[in-house]
Order: sequence, then structure tokens, then C-alpha cells
Amino acid sequence: MNARVDVEESRLRVGRPATHAAGLKAVRVSMARALRQMGPVKSARNLLTLNQVDGFDCMSCAWPDPTDHRHTAEFCENGAKAVSWEGQRASVDAAFFAAHQISELVRQSDHWLEKQGRLTEPMVRRGGADHYEPITWDAAFALVAEHLQALDSPDEALFYTSGRASNEAAFVYQLFARAFGTNNLPDCSNMCHESTSVGLARTIGIGKGSVSLQDIHEADLIVISGQNPGTNHPRMLSALEIAKQNGAKILAINPLHEAGLLRFDNPQKPTGLAGRGTGLADRYLQIRSNGDLALWQAIGHLLLERGTVDRDFVARHTVGFDAWAAHIRDLDREAVLAATGLEWAEIEAAAELFATSTKIVNCWAMGITQHRNAVATICEFVNVALLQGMIGKPGAGLCPVRGHSNVQGDRTMGIWERSPDSFLDALGAEFGFEPPREHGHDAAAAVRALRDGRAKVFIGLGGNFAAAMSDTHVTEAALRSAALTVQISTKLNRSHLTAGHDALILPTLGRTEQDRTGGLVQRVTVEDSMSAVHASRGRSEPASPHLRSEVDILCGIAGATLGERPGSPAIPWAEFAVDYSRIRERIGRVVPGCEAYDEKISRRGGFTLPHPPRDTRTFPTPEGKAVFTVSPLEVATVPEGRLVLQTIRSHDQFNTTVYGLDDRYRGIHSGRRVVFISPQDLAELGCADGDHVHLVSEWEDGIERRAENFRLVSYDTPKGCVAAYYPETNPLVPLDSQALESGTPTSKWVVVRLERV
Repeated sequence: MNARVDVEESRLRVGRPATHAAGLKAVRVSMARALRQMGPVKSARNLLTLNQVDGFDCMSCAWPDPTDHRHTAEFCENGAKAVSWEGQRASVDAAFFAAHQISELVRQSDHWLEKQGRLTEPMVRRGGADHYEPITWDAAFALVAEHLQALDSPDEALFYTSGRASNEAAFVYQLFARAFGTNNLPDCSNMCHESTSVGLARTIGIGKGSVSLQDIHEADLIVISGQNPGTNHPRMLSALEIAKQNGAKILAINPLHEAGLLRFDNPQKPTGLAGRGTGLADRYLQIRSNGDLALWQAIGHLLLERGTVDRDFVARHTVGFDAWAAHIRDLDREAVLAATGLEWAEIEAAAELFATSTKIVNCWAMGITQHRNAVATICEFVNVALLQGMIGKPGAGLCPVRGHSNVQGDRTMGIWERSPDSFLDALGAEFGFEPPREHGHDAAAAVRALRDGRAKVFIGLGGNFAAAMSDTHVTEAALRSAALTVQISTKLNRSHLTAGHDALILPTLGRTEQDRTGGLVQRVTVEDSMSAVHASRGRSEPASPHLRSEVDILCGIAGATLGERPGSPAIPWAEFAVDYSRIRERIGRVVPGCEAYDEKISRRGGFTLPHPPRDTRTFPTPEGKAVFTVSPLEVATVPEGRLVLQTIRSHDQFNTTVYGLDDRYRGIHSGRRVVFISPQDLAELGCADGDHVHLVSEWEDGIERRAENFRLVSYDTPKGCVAAYYPETNPLVPLDSQALESGTPTSKWVVVRLERV
């Protein structure tokens, strides 16, 4: 460990995990942080316009906003943290970089780096130097253009996107990449919900969820698999509370007991502030990691046994039922018990909830998507929904709960290395050029391309790729090998320090800030997890007069690169930069469902994109119907003395951004290097609660990957399953250990051994 982490971890304390989420403590924590980082005036302006119709969209999770009544304080504790983190008064300017060498900064923790404040002016590192220094915007654009134009092939450039980017920025970005000549458009979806997109596209014809917020409120049964809403999507708790008050039951399926699945003390209500909240999970299945496919096959098996089948729906709207039914009737129950770690009676009780419910919503997140068999598991979710006709009816459907605020919108706008020909045809027709057709690199392939010298320029639109990606040491070395890295960012992070030979930091406006590009008050748009698109407009003064918007920066780079390039399409980059409605006009003519886009987002609350399975029970698959799929049941095993690690977030972080060193709901204070482990495993390994260990991952390539000096914390988790925070444990996830078909890193299944310190 480095010196900075040693100092932070020396204060680590472990207390009792919480048994409920939110309440008065959350309000106090949110307001204290906001006042400390932004001051009273800015705190009031930002928090009271957060997630309001005429305000700005939260830059944190993608949970939808209510369409009818919105609270005055329409945000959660973690949303307030995100706003305060972006709006803090501290700044990282030229003087900061003059005083700090890159080799010094790289030894600091991720928490320390982002805590330094907002990036306020463009900076350049030239020729592998150990300092960043100021650069003008025009010179920065010229440097990017110089590197891009010098490439032997457009496919030597990588255009990465974070889910923070707006729809307008995402559309311009993918247009630039394709006009340049490549489909190398890796994005953060590749690391999280790509398995969802693949599984849903195969089975229902569209890679998005099929529910609305109203469906959550009206459901009889809500199933929450591999998701911790109390930390990762806290505003979801309000929707679950409404559903419970309307009579819904909740089935939680998760290896760890999580406070946000047990009880919710709503800080918007007197009963919540008083600690008399709403109980959530009616039944909690504490499943072993990677046991979900087996569990859902068992549920389908039991439903078939008792004849709980919507035969009219199956006959009219699906194909493949007979093959699936034959497979699932022959279920190996012993294999199910081995995979899940559950008792058969527990599974029967869960199946009874399905059998006695008429409106079922199935929610899931990365506890499902980051496994080798993730796509098969999601297809099994669909099988059970199709069996009972739970798609395209009120109060029912499939609900993948996505993380970053506009990650779904980015994909809608064309940020995808494998965009279909129909999208590329429309894009080419609109702008008068032939887009490349060969599929590009996803996130893992991008790392391999840099590592192997097949890519030389990396441009990051937001995010923190070095910390987010698996196999950290390989990823960092790959980025350092680039001829040029470009990071379009609001805060200092790890990716700025794992820089290429030449490197640029291009500071951008945050979601909270006024965008007056071109002399106009601009607005941007985002899409939430449930396909609702709405406008976002910041209200605060920018942190620096030198900041530019994402759209302005991208158009500047594109104009400098393609403006004089022979054969480049005549795209009006300068017009796009000064009036975003010009971009929305083109979106309306290219992106399906976005016709009259600018007009629709001017409506109160915006509009919802079409979703054929949800809207009309039609399924745009090659078969023209929803597809039952057959997946083999495999029981993953580990060698004797080894454990399965899943990487998780703490309550004081969002994605790779670490707001603080506490995890209040799990009882962790002032530190992050902990491993949650069952009392049984502690005893078998001859360890004790509080011992310190090194984590060593073991994979088929025989390479030893290590993460050092973690404290063991006895916790309620299944035997053989441990958990620890990322990005600290990302070095343990092999780059080539990926979900079948989707390529998502298997961050929820890492075989490790423990070595005593």
C-alpha cells in the first residue's frame, strides 16, 4: 500500500451493520456535506432544483423521476453527495499541477485525488513529462487533431464514453468517431449492464426494461436480484414503499443482508424521521454467488409443475416454449441446492409468491450481470416472465436498474461498438457519408488494443476508465503506452495520472452549472432506466470561466480534426456547438422514437421512448415473437481453501467516485480495505475477525494478481462467499475473465485465496 492509503486505513473502525436505510441520519449527513462543500446559497440553489422539471437531472443513478407529484427535496442522500462533490469550492488549477508531479499524485488514494476540487483549465503533459502545464483550448484541439491525423488507421483511435454524458454530447461524439472512420466506441455499459442488453435483445427484441415507475407502484410482487437499492439507487426505496403500501410483496435475492432491502425510513415523512419506517423484504433468499440461474430454473420448474402458465400469452406471443419446458421439467434438484446454497423449502416458498401473484416486476443489477453466465441468467428471468405473461401488462415486467444517470441514453444515441445497420444507414443518409460497418472495440478489447500496440489514441468522455476497468495493472499499463490520452472531466482522478506519452485534461461544465455556450442558455437531455427522456438545465455559476461544455469540447476536437481533412463529410460542428437544438433536429431524424425531439423534450416531464413489448406486446426479434431460451445448468465450483469474491460499492461512493471512507449501512467507518466474510469461513481458515490478509486471485492464465492488506470483517454472508469494495479490488479481476457473449467483466465471481499479512 502507498503512504496515503496507510494513513487513511489506520483510522478504520468496524461497528454493527444497520438494519434499515435512510431516515434522519441521512438528512443530516446530506446537508452537512452540502453546506461544507458548497456553502448555504449554492446548496439551496442546487439541491432545490435537483430532479425538478425545470432543473437539472441528478448525475448519479438513472432511477426515474415521478411524473405527477415531486417533492420539494426530490433527491436522496447519495444524489446530494454527487451534487456537493461537483459543486465544491476547492479547485485544481495550473498552480496545483505546478506544485505536484504526476509521480507524486499517482501515490495518492482515489478519495484524496477527487477531494482536491474541480478542474478549472485545460492542461497538457508533453513527451512523458512529470508535470501537467496549461494549454489553450485551440492548442489542445490542434494537438488531438495532430495525433488523430497521424494514425495509420482510424481504428487506432478509441472513443470511450461514461454514462454522465448528455444525449447531445453522446450523439455528437459517435458522429465524430464514425465520420473519422471507426466504430471503436467502448462505454461504461460494457462493464455493467451489457449482459442485460444482450439477453433482452435476444429474447424480447430490445435491450431495455419493460416497466414504468407506475408499474412498480402497482405490482403484486417485486423481485430484487443482485441489487442493493439502499446504496446504489436510494430513490428506488420510495417506489418500493409505495408498492408496499399498495399491498405488494417483495422477494429479495442477494448474498449479503443489505439494510436497503430490509426496511426504509423515508426522510420525507414524519414516520420515517422518527424511525418507524416501512418493512421491505417479505422473503430474503441469501443465495450463494452465481446461484441465480439455478434458482430461476427451479422457480420455472415449480411453476410448470403446478400449471401456473399463461397459455394464451405463450401461444400468441412466444416461440420455443416446448423445448424450454422439456429442459426445465428435467431439473436436477441436487444441482440447484449445490449452486444456490438454499433449502428446497425456501425455493418452494419463493415459487409460491410467483404462483399467487398476478402482477410481477423483476428488478436486477450488477449482482446478476457480472457473472460468466450472466446472459443465460437474464434469459431465464425472461423465461419465467413469459411463462406467466408478465410483459406488456400494467404492474408487471422486466426492470434492469442501471447505474449511471444517462448510460441508457448514450446507447440510444449510438454509443455502441456494434450499432445495427439500420442506425448506421440513417446516420449516413442524414450526414452524407458511409459510416464504417466493421464492429469496433468494447472496453476490454480497447485495453487489449492499447496493450498490443494496435491502438494509440484514447479519448475519454467523462468517467475514470483506469479505475473502472478490470485488471487494473494491465489497464494502467495499456493507457500509459498510448501516444495520446485525452480526458474530458470535472474532477481529478486516476485516469489523469495513468497518462499517455502526450496527455490532455479538458475540464468540462458539470450537470449543476449554467451552460451559456454560444450566448444561449443551453439545455441538454438524458434518458433514465425506464426510457423516459427529459431536459436538464444547470443553475449554478460555472466553477471557472475557462470551462467548456461537453458538446463544445467535442465539436472543437471534431472541427480541428475533420474540418480540413480531404473527403470528410460536411458536418456543421460549429453550428452544433453554439445551438444544441440543431443537434436535436438531427437526433430526431436519425434515432428511432425521437421524431420531433426538441418539441417533445419541451413538454413538462419530457416523453417516453417507444418499447414494443411493453406498449403492444409485439417483439422485434428475428422470430417476430418473444423467445424462450434453453440454458444448461452448471454448478460453479472452487478449489479447497479458496473463496469467491464479489466486488461491491460502499455507501459513500458512486461507481469509482469515493465521497468518503464510511459505509454506514455495513458498519464500516474511516476505511475501505475490508473483506466481508462469514463466521464459518473464518473458523475453517483459522482466522479471526480483525485479522489482516492479502487477497490473491487465481485464474486459468496462472498469473498471480494481488490486492494487499485488507481487514477481515465477520459478516452475514453465505459460506464460501466474500465481498470487498472496488476499485481497490479491480486488480484481482482478470481482463479476459468475462461474461459469455456480452464481455462484461466477471467482477462478482473472482476466485481468491487469503494470505496472512
